[in-house]
Amino acid sequence: MESDTYLTIKSFSQGEYKEKGSRFMAFAYPVNSIEEIKPIIEALRKVHHDARHHCYAYLLGPDRLTYRVNDDGEPSGTAGKPILGQINSRELTNILIVLVRYFGGRLLGVSGLINAYRSAAEDALSNAIIARLTIRDYYRISFPFSSLNSVMKLIKEEEISATDHNYDTTCTIALNFRISARERILNRLSRIEGLEAGFVARR
Repeated sequence: MESDTYLTIKSFSQGEYKEKGSRFMAFAYPVNSIEEIKPIIEALRKVHHDARHHCYAYLLGPDRLTYRVNDDGEPSGTAGKPILGQINSRELTNILIVLVRYFGGRLLGVSGLINAYRSAAEDALSNAIIARLTIRDYYRISFPFSSLNSVMKLIKEEEISATDHNYDTTCTIALNFRISARERILNRLSRIEGLEAGFVARR
Protein backbone atom coordinates (compact mmCIF):
# COMPACT_ATOMS: atom_id res chain seq x y z
CA MET A 1 0.00 0.00 0.00
CA GLU A 2 1.38 3.41 -0.94
CA SER A 3 2.31 5.73 1.89
CA ASP A 4 -0.19 8.51 2.46
CA THR A 5 1.78 10.64 4.91
CA TYR A 6 4.65 13.11 4.63
CA LEU A 7 6.76 15.23 6.94
CA THR A 8 6.91 19.02 6.93
CA ILE A 9 7.40 21.85 9.41
CA LYS A 10 4.32 23.01 11.28
CA SER A 11 5.14 26.72 11.25
CA PHE A 12 7.84 29.31 10.60
CA SER A 13 11.15 28.80 12.37
CA GLN A 14 14.59 30.37 12.22
CA GLY A 15 18.21 29.68 13.06
CA GLU A 16 21.62 31.32 12.91
CA TYR A 17 25.31 30.59 12.47
CA LYS A 18 28.29 32.91 12.81
CA GLU A 19 31.76 32.43 11.38
CA LYS A 20 34.67 34.90 11.07
CA GLY A 21 32.40 37.91 11.37
CA SER A 22 29.84 36.68 8.85
CA ARG A 23 26.31 36.13 10.09
CA PHE A 24 24.11 33.50 8.47
CA MET A 25 20.41 33.86 9.30
CA ALA A 26 18.13 30.97 8.32
CA PHE A 27 14.38 31.34 7.81
CA ALA A 28 12.26 28.21 7.30
CA TYR A 29 8.68 28.36 6.02
CA PRO A 30 6.00 25.73 5.37
CA VAL A 31 4.79 26.21 1.76
CA ASN A 32 2.44 24.31 -0.52
CA SER A 33 3.19 25.76 -3.96
CA ILE A 34 5.84 27.54 -6.02
CA GLU A 35 3.55 30.59 -6.16
CA GLU A 36 3.97 31.12 -2.40
CA ILE A 37 7.77 31.19 -2.57
CA LYS A 38 8.63 34.29 -4.61
CA PRO A 39 6.77 36.79 -2.34
CA ILE A 40 8.53 35.35 0.73
CA ILE A 41 11.97 35.75 -0.84
CA GLU A 42 11.19 39.26 -2.09
CA ALA A 43 9.98 40.29 1.37
CA LEU A 44 13.18 39.02 2.98
CA ARG A 45 15.27 40.87 0.39
CA LYS A 46 13.51 44.11 1.36
CA VAL A 47 13.89 43.58 5.09
CA HIS A 48 17.53 42.50 4.75
CA HIS A 49 18.40 44.76 1.83
CA ASP A 50 21.89 45.39 3.18
CA ALA A 51 22.79 41.67 3.32
CA ARG A 52 25.32 40.31 0.82
CA HIS A 53 23.47 37.13 -0.18
CA HIS A 54 19.94 35.69 -0.04
CA CYS A 55 20.32 31.99 -0.85
CA TYR A 56 17.58 29.40 -0.67
CA ALA A 57 16.32 25.92 -1.32
CA TYR A 58 12.81 24.52 -1.48
CA LEU A 59 11.25 21.10 -1.87
CA LEU A 60 7.58 20.49 -2.69
CA GLY A 61 5.03 17.73 -3.08
CA PRO A 62 4.28 14.48 -1.28
CA ASP A 63 6.57 12.70 -3.76
CA ARG A 64 9.40 15.20 -2.93
CA LEU A 65 10.29 15.64 -6.60
CA THR A 66 9.87 19.41 -7.08
CA TYR A 67 12.86 21.35 -5.78
CA ARG A 68 15.24 24.19 -6.53
CA VAL A 69 18.45 25.59 -5.07
CA ASN A 70 19.87 29.11 -5.49
CA ASP A 71 23.36 30.27 -4.47
CA ASP A 72 22.67 33.99 -5.11
CA GLY A 73 26.26 34.84 -6.04
CA GLU A 74 28.03 32.46 -3.69
CA PRO A 75 30.37 29.91 -5.35
CA SER A 76 28.33 27.23 -7.11
CA GLY A 77 27.15 24.47 -4.81
CA THR A 78 28.19 26.16 -1.56
CA ALA A 79 24.81 27.50 -0.40
CA GLY A 80 21.65 26.07 -1.97
CA LYS A 81 22.82 22.45 -2.01
CA PRO A 82 23.82 22.34 1.68
CA ILE A 83 20.46 23.89 2.57
CA LEU A 84 18.62 21.27 0.49
CA GLY A 85 20.79 18.60 2.09
CA GLN A 86 19.39 19.48 5.50
CA ILE A 87 15.83 19.31 4.15
CA ASN A 88 16.56 15.89 2.67
CA SER A 89 18.31 14.60 5.78
CA ARG A 90 15.02 15.00 7.66
CA GLU A 91 12.92 13.76 4.73
CA LEU A 92 10.87 16.96 4.74
CA THR A 93 8.76 18.45 1.97
CA ASN A 94 6.58 21.52 1.37
CA ILE A 95 9.31 23.68 2.84
CA LEU A 96 11.35 26.73 1.89
CA ILE A 97 14.56 27.75 3.67
CA VAL A 98 16.10 31.14 2.90
CA LEU A 99 19.60 31.94 4.17
CA VAL A 100 20.52 35.61 4.56
CA ARG A 101 24.26 36.26 4.83
CA TYR A 102 25.81 39.41 6.23
CA PHE A 103 29.42 39.39 5.08
CA GLY A 104 31.99 39.85 7.83
CA GLY A 105 34.92 40.86 5.66
CA ARG A 106 36.80 37.57 5.75
CA LEU A 107 36.50 34.83 3.14
CA LEU A 108 35.49 31.40 4.41
CA GLY A 109 36.51 29.26 1.45
CA VAL A 110 34.37 26.62 -0.21
CA SER A 111 34.32 24.16 2.70
CA GLY A 112 33.71 26.99 5.17
CA LEU A 113 30.73 28.26 3.20
CA ILE A 114 29.22 24.79 2.86
CA ASN A 115 29.53 24.26 6.60
CA ALA A 116 28.07 27.68 7.41
CA TYR A 117 25.00 27.32 5.19
CA ARG A 118 24.45 23.73 6.33
CA SER A 119 24.80 24.67 10.02
CA ALA A 120 22.41 27.64 9.80
CA ALA A 121 19.79 25.56 7.98
CA GLU A 122 20.24 22.77 10.53
CA ASP A 123 19.69 25.25 13.37
CA ALA A 124 16.44 26.50 11.82
CA LEU A 125 15.15 22.94 11.43
CA SER A 126 16.22 22.03 14.96
CA ASN A 127 14.00 24.88 16.16
CA ALA A 128 11.05 23.78 14.01
CA ILE A 129 8.11 21.61 15.01
CA ILE A 130 7.92 18.69 12.59
CA ALA A 131 4.44 17.53 11.58
CA ARG A 132 3.35 14.33 9.84
CA LEU A 133 0.48 15.16 7.50
CA THR A 134 -1.76 12.96 5.38
CA ILE A 135 -1.87 13.10 1.59
CA ARG A 136 -5.44 13.54 0.46
CA ASP A 137 -7.28 13.23 -2.84
CA TYR A 138 -9.84 15.93 -3.62
CA TYR A 139 -12.92 15.13 -5.72
CA ARG A 140 -16.11 16.89 -6.70
CA ILE A 141 -19.14 14.65 -7.03
CA SER A 142 -22.52 15.31 -8.62
CA PHE A 143 -25.62 13.15 -8.23
CA PRO A 144 -29.43 13.32 -8.34
CA PHE A 145 -31.23 14.39 -5.19
CA SER A 146 -32.74 10.91 -4.92
CA SER A 147 -29.24 9.55 -4.13
CA LEU A 148 -28.52 12.05 -1.33
CA ASN A 149 -29.16 9.62 1.52
CA SER A 150 -26.80 7.05 0.03
CA VAL A 151 -24.08 9.66 -0.41
CA MET A 152 -24.41 11.02 3.12
CA LYS A 153 -24.37 7.50 4.56
CA LEU A 154 -21.11 6.76 2.74
CA ILE A 155 -19.54 10.06 3.86
CA LYS A 156 -20.36 9.27 7.49
CA GLU A 157 -19.20 5.64 7.37
CA GLU A 158 -15.89 6.45 5.64
CA GLU A 159 -15.28 9.61 7.68
CA ILE A 160 -14.84 11.62 4.48
CA SER A 161 -14.35 15.38 4.68
CA ALA A 162 -17.19 17.04 2.75
CA THR A 163 -17.50 20.75 1.93
CA ASP A 164 -19.17 23.12 -0.51
CA HIS A 165 -22.53 21.34 -0.49
CA ASN A 166 -25.16 22.29 -3.06
CA TYR A 167 -28.48 20.47 -2.83
CA ASP A 168 -30.69 21.00 -5.86
CA THR A 169 -32.19 18.80 -8.54
CA THR A 170 -28.58 17.84 -9.17
CA CYS A 171 -26.50 17.91 -5.99
CA THR A 172 -22.77 18.62 -5.78
CA ILE A 173 -20.31 18.11 -2.91
CA ALA A 174 -16.56 18.57 -2.65
CA LEU A 175 -14.91 15.57 -0.98
CA ASN A 176 -11.43 14.77 0.24
CA PHE A 177 -10.03 11.61 1.80
CA ARG A 178 -6.74 9.85 2.51
CA ILE A 179 -5.24 8.28 -0.60
CA SER A 180 -4.89 4.95 1.19
CA ALA A 181 -8.72 4.76 1.17
CA ARG A 182 -9.11 5.98 -2.43
CA GLU A 183 -9.80 2.67 -4.16
CA ARG A 184 -12.38 1.57 -1.62
CA ILE A 185 -14.19 4.92 -1.55
CA LEU A 186 -14.27 5.35 -5.33
CA ASN A 187 -15.60 1.81 -5.67
CA ARG A 188 -18.43 2.59 -3.25
CA LEU A 189 -19.19 5.90 -4.96
CA SER A 190 -19.42 4.15 -8.34
CA ARG A 191 -22.27 2.01 -7.03
CA ILE A 192 -24.46 5.01 -6.17
CA GLU A 193 -27.07 5.60 -8.88
CA GLY A 194 -26.40 8.60 -11.13
CA LEU A 195 -23.25 9.72 -9.29
CA GLU A 196 -20.31 11.16 -11.20
CA ALA A 197 -16.94 11.83 -9.52
CA GLY A 198 -14.31 14.20 -10.91
CA PHE A 199 -10.74 14.31 -9.61
CA VAL A 200 -9.64 17.81 -8.56
CA ALA A 201 -6.23 17.59 -6.87
CA ARG A 202 -3.90 15.65 -4.61
CA ARG A 203 -2.19 17.44 -1.74
